[in-house]
Amino acid sequence: MIGLIQRVSSAKVEVGGQTVGNIGGGLLVLLGVEKDDTEAKAKRLAERIATYRIFSDDNGRMNLNLKQVSGELLVVSQFTLVADTKKGTRPGFSRGATPEHGNTMYEYFVRQCKELDVNVETGIFGADMQVSLVNDGPVTFQLET
Repeated sequence: MIGLIQRVSSAKVEVGGQTVGNIGGGLLVLLGVEKDDTEAKAKRLAERIATYRIFSDDNGRMNLNLKQVSGELLVVSQFTLVADTKKGTRPGFSRGATPEHGNTMYEYFVRQCKELDVNVETGIFGADMQVSLVNDGPVTFQLET
């Protein structure tokens, strides 16, 4: 499971011109699910994201996590994150989960984030989404489990 996290001042996701998820300050998570991902991996990634220290403390150092700054989380499924891009000029998707497994793991990941007392907004799994964000920093990290 891959989570591309971006520290944001704001972010939103639209489907068909309608906003389906919208946050202020916090993290945008683009979530890629691989075919061998499990609930244990999803839970571990949710815990890492909620406690990953990428927000500035009073001294300007990245020492605070999402929960400590009362930040929000916007989770958007992103199948292309699992692409094999090591060779050639076209991505390969053989590592990617089936749509059914991907959706199951996506929904489980979102539930795990909510259980960590994080305010969570989402996109719609499998939909054609338009994501807008203001990357704060910019700060972007890729986390994997």
